[in-house]
Amino acid sequence: MKYAIRYYSKFGHSEQMAQVAGEVLGVKPESVETPLTEEVDILFIGAGLFLAKVNGRVKEFARTLDPRKVKKVVCFGSCALSDSPVPQLRQIFEELGFTVAEESFTCRGSMGPWHGGHPNEEDFNALRKFVETMKDHHTKSDSDLRD
Repeated sequence: MKYAIRYYSKFGHSEQMAQVAGEVLGVKPESVETPLTEEVDILFIGAGLFLAKVNGRVKEFARTLDPRKVKKVVCFGSCALSDSPVPQLRQIFEELGFTVAEESFTCRGSMGPWHGGHPNEEDFNALRKFVETMKDHHTKSDSDLRD
């Protein structure tokens, strides 16, 4: 399986989360400013919300991709005041013709006095388990197809 990780991080939370995912997958995370030039089985995409919106750079990045070269997109992110950035991430990629995994990961982010210290080690441990599960699930699904 070939993985890639891209993120947009205004306050550093999504970057921290991408680093954790990268440790699990053995992949170097990159910001959405870095083009994805190779074909991948799974693209992990992460972002947070600012003023209840995912930054437009995520959509700009998505428009540079060919849905035939990214087999599946997995969304992750954090937020302090809203429920999750995942619905917006999912919409961006689905509207462009990508297959987006039903599974996603969201945790609290901190903003000012709200949810100070998040994401924290407990959040990162949950993210590690999620990424490992996605990795195992898709590896198993692919081997089932070959049998």
